[in-house]
Amino acid sequence: MTLKVGAIGTGGIFKAVHLPGWLTHKEVEIVAFCDPFRASAEALALEYPGTKVYEDYKELLADPSIDIVDISTPNLLHSEIAIAALQQGKHVFCEKPDAINPIEAQKMADAARASGKLLMVMRNNRFTESAKFAKRIIEQGQMGELYMGRCGWIRRRGIPGRGGWFTTKALSGGGPLIDLGVHMIDMAMWLSGNPKPVTVSGSTYRKFADRPDASGKIPEGTFDVEDLAAGFIRFDNGASLQIEFSWASNVEEEKKFLEWRGTEGGFSLVNDKLSLFTENEGTLINQQPYFKADEVPQHTANIHHFIECVLGREKPIITPEHGVDMIKILSAIYESAERGREIVL
Repeated sequence: MTLKVGAIGTGGIFKAVHLPGWLTHKEVEIVAFCDPFRASAEALALEYPGTKVYEDYKELLADPSIDIVDISTPNLLHSEIAIAALQQGKHVFCEKPDAINPIEAQKMADAARASGKLLMVMRNNRFTESAKFAKRIIEQGQMGELYMGRCGWIRRRGIPGRGGWFTTKALSGGGPLIDLGVHMIDMAMWLSGNPKPVTVSGSTYRKFADRPDASGKIPEGTFDVEDLAAGFIRFDNGASLQIEFSWASNVEEEKKFLEWRGTEGGFSLVNDKLSLFTENEGTLINQQPYFKADEVPQHTANIHHFIECVLGREKPIITPEHGVDMIKILSAIYESAERGREIVL
């Protein structure tokens, strides 16, 4: 059986990390490209003769030959397109975040359940060798009870698409919290067994939007999202998680990090490098496992997992419910920052 894929959104993220995932699986064929900027879709179609080109995603969804829809559009459109695709009987793989608010995320989950089709949103950081190893030893009980965590992704200067949809809240849903936070908060929750969030508090800051660039000019375009967000999440199992995400801040260097402290051991992942902190015979031990380069790039591994799930050979480790919880957390952090108080979920 060959699964036929139609791609909606043919920009940089699709070409860089989605397309290789589809092309490297022998039971998949890309048959259509769709983009409101038709020239982008046409350029890809020239590279893959025989593929169809659409400007309107609804026309692609009406194609009965397509089994899977890949969504790589601005965040605002994720839920709209995903729901429509599921209702047309397509399986859906979508770039993160799931949606820009919890209502839309829940609608996506409900549509997936009603359709009986698979909905999966990109969570590529779960597929690194270091993350998979950490998951295994946690499930074996080597860390004991995980009770306190920290995660973040902080950039010194790294505002994406300034003045475009990334920095326009109506299209993106937010700044680094929704852009980078999805990755690290998801990993923290997945590694700790996907506990349910119960309360959230947070602060957001917008300090670099009006800073001049290297030429001394203030960049044009909309910038109405935060450039730094911080917060604190409590879970139903008693654990808690500190978070911090920034596109621009005066720090030494860019860093993404995750740590959990457990009763029997702890660990940290800093820029995907894993360190373990344990005790043996009354002696404190630090370990740094050595991993070869990922056999399959993490985004490709995520897409291959999705394909194997569609084919019934694997069980999804990423579910729509995970997405609903994630978007609830992000939305509550923004609400907490605006109201100045903790939000109960």
